[in-house]
Amino acid sequence: MWLFVTKTGEMKTSTAPARRALANSGGLCAEAVTSGGSGITPRRPPRKCNPACRLAARRASPATTSRSRRARHRAAIRRPSAARSGAASWRNTTPHRPFGKRRITGSGSGRRAASVKNQSGGILPLPRLTARRFTLRPQASNPASMADPSAIAANLKTILDRIKTAALAAGRDPAGITLVAVSKTHPVAAVQAALAAGQHVFGENRVQEAAEKFPLAGARLHIIGGLQTNKAAQAVRLADSIDSLDRAHLADAIEAAAQKSGRLPELLVQVNIGDEAQKSGVALTEADAFIRAMRARFGARLAGLMCIPPEGADPLPYFQRLGAMADVHGLAVRSMGMSGDFEIAIGAGATHVRVGTAIFGARELAGAA
Repeated sequence: MWLFVTKTGEMKTSTAPARRALANSGGLCAEAVTSGGSGITPRRPPRKCNPACRLAARRASPATTSRSRRARHRAAIRRPSAARSGAASWRNTTPHRPFGKRRITGSGSGRRAASVKNQSGGILPLPRLTARRFTLRPQASNPASMADPSAIAANLKTILDRIKTAALAAGRDPAGITLVAVSKTHPVAAVQAALAAGQHVFGENRVQEAAEKFPLAGARLHIIGGLQTNKAAQAVRLADSIDSLDRAHLADAIEAAAQKSGRLPELLVQVNIGDEAQKSGVALTEADAFIRAMRARFGARLAGLMCIPPEGADPLPYFQRLGAMADVHGLAVRSMGMSGDFEIAIGAGATHVRVGTAIFGARELAGAA
């Protein structure tokens, strides 16, 4: 700001010279500004200075004002962060606090970020910046899963022998019992090894994971885990049996997908046989009405029932309850029994047993079948 006296004797101020000096000094190098005096010609020199030198010139100029400092500050905060993955960000509304108060969790680190939504694989828009893409953490898998064909073949033979023994002990024909090899979290090589050993029926919990392994020639796929309605169309296209029908909205989605694709897999109603709040399945008090409605809707494609008994409890009463329910509704398929209790399930009338750990080895996730 400059002070001058008018012809009438008034004292006035003007910012015009400061603005002109600021504009002229923008292209000067730091050496010219600091070493020159009144003889500096207010013109821009050839563009030989680097950006750091020109920035130093602006700071050395007497015309540098608070307004220019604010302008530089605004430019600085608009400048995108140098790093995009695993580094601190300037955002204050998320875990990515600047300068290390809380840093973003790198993909695959095994640590959960504060927002599960941010790990969903979608694109999260950031203000004034290009969108940031988060990497979906891979589902836990068992790298030590036994993909050795000879080991899987030996395990399958052991399980089939036990199924035969349990069936004969119950006075049943072993041919009437289907082994569903639960291959969830195990690699496709393990599935192929089991298929080569003569196993043809497999079970997967998640449609996304199943799509990475199936279809395979000669293999039948059962979706045995809780199914989201937005995955129903993919399950209908991919699976030979959906064993977890448990609500009307899912039935709507399956029916719509079947009409669109022209195929309808076999269906099993999953019953929450222990009335456990944390488990999927239709509640016992609603099971009979739901089964009747699904029978009327899908006809013979509704083949039977499925259940998972409470962990740690004697499974026999729960298997018997499911068998009695299937008898009432005239349903032939009773999918019950896993690695630890399939022989008890066979004695209670199971037609399908789901075995994974005893065939493929222990998996990293809890709740092994």
